[in-house]
Amino acid sequence: MLLLALDTATPAVTVALHDGEAVLASSSQVDARRHGELLLPAVDRILKEAGLTLDTVTGVVVGVGPGPYTGLRVGLVTAAAFSSALGVPVHGLCTLDGLAYASGIDEPFAVATDARRKEVYWARYEDSRTRVTDAAVDRPAEIAERLAGLPVVGAGARLYPEAFPDARDPEHQSAAALAALAAEKLAAGGEGFLDPLPLYLRRPDAQVPKNYKVVTPK
Repeated sequence: MLLLALDTATPAVTVALHDGEAVLASSSQVDARRHGELLLPAVDRILKEAGLTLDTVTGVVVGVGPGPYTGLRVGLVTAAAFSSALGVPVHGLCTLDGLAYASGIDEPFAVATDARRKEVYWARYEDSRTRVTDAAVDRPAEIAERLAGLPVVGAGARLYPEAFPDARDPEHQSAAALAALAAEKLAAGGEGFLDPLPLYLRRPDAQVPKNYKVVTPK
């Protein structure tokens, strides 16, 4: 087994290689505006670091979000392209699940990432492997009471300490954790993966203007 994992649903452009037992190489760069520019060089870099070539990959793992429209699509399109070119399966995982898994927390907690517009993407967990709510998007003040007393993992907790006073690491997504979670699921029979489709939760910021003027001749 050789899994190539990647996630661009958050400001972290993160990739990793996992052989089913351990992470062989990984890279993470936090830059919310350069997903497309940074992702493929990062893949090339970790392959070289591990002394492997792309054609040895047996499966692709991708974070499906939730996340902002443009960044999220970079990872998903890249994962689909690798899957098609290599003839290997692509396994989708909720981005929040990767952060939860990396936290290692064994008590109830939540994960919150930055959704912009003064909102967070979030979900509740029973432990680091068990999500108990669907991913959602809300303003921090609207969910503060529901998450009162719980540790909250992720950049969303750091951004809104008044709503989430018990912020925990990791702050940013790690493809190494996503790959390790996928390897566990595959070893257990391959259940629990999502279709590699974007989980947006809301409409994109860019929209076709309404009532625009027609400038072409009739």
